[in-house]
Amino acid sequence: MELKRQVMTAEILHPMHDFRPTPVPVEVRWDPLLEYSARIVAGARFLPPSDFDLESLAEQTREGCFFCAPRVESATPKFPPAIVPEGRIRRGEALLFPNIQAYALYSSVSVYSPARHYLPLEGMTAPLLRDSLGAQVEFVKAVARHDPGARWVSINANHMLPSGSSLFHPHLQAAVDRHPTTVQELLARVSGERFRDYLETERRLGERYLGRVGCGEWLASFAPFGFNELRALVPGVASPVELSEDQVGDLAEGIARALAVYAELGFQSFNLAVYGAPPGTDGYAMSVRLVCRSNLQPLYRSDVAYFERMHWQAMVDTTPEELAERARPRFRG
Repeated sequence: MELKRQVMTAEILHPMHDFRPTPVPVEVRWDPLLEYSARIVAGARFLPPSDFDLESLAEQTREGCFFCAPRVESATPKFPPAIVPEGRIRRGEALLFPNIQAYALYSSVSVYSPARHYLPLEGMTAPLLRDSLGAQVEFVKAVARHDPGARWVSINANHMLPSGSSLFHPHLQAAVDRHPTTVQELLARVSGERFRDYLETERRLGERYLGRVGCGEWLASFAPFGFNELRALVPGVASPVELSEDQVGDLAEGIARALAVYAELGFQSFNLAVYGAPPGTDGYAMSVRLVCRSNLQPLYRSDVAYFERMHWQAMVDTTPEELAERARPRFRG
């Protein structure tokens, strides 16, 4: 498989170099599965570090939080008994219930723990992730039994306010629908041969491949969707509905390692998506993607600008190869 890239070089008269002609490179890469393009402006530092006091903000937002104990029991809805007989799903510390504002035909929210209003990324352990992710998988399997026509499943996260979350309290969300999102539909069109070629190419090159964590093959994305994108493919699994308990644990372990990398890089906000295709889709490898978002600070730069929103083209400042060097130790051994 060809991993397509092109480096372009602009020339400016640079004030830091006595206005001498200075080359300024920008690289465009094309994703080998979906063929969208991304721009890499190495060293631009679009996402600066922040010493914002998140713990203080947590205290300010704790009072009245719908997801905190004991309010979560009275302030959140329940599912009809035909879908979830008990109304909510509990696993370990995790609690799952319907999204009070539906984003799909069947929408769920799972808080990692009603007792943990503040959960920095270094505290996002594999057991916490396993229980919350496992509750979501239990939910989507219940929906599949209830409504076999709702075959498009995704599990997602907006962590912290810069990611688009409307609540501070950390949580996962699932959407089960009869219609795919744009990316779900595009991924479902990718042939099994192309998924295999992509993984084999990245394993062979070794520049971005991180390692295997159980069922998941982890790598830094060649053409990122966003900042510091880490992704996993799960060959042989088309939908979260098909995940076994062991595979849920594998994915939780991989996601925990990815979030530990983000914490080491100085970030506390991220987006996550697990893209399912209809169960049994031939050759499909379920896809997991994570990207960093801006750090909170009084005057912070949004990491979504016209390139991302209007052109569907990410513009990032760290090469996937540099990210892989930083992340690889977490995924080996």
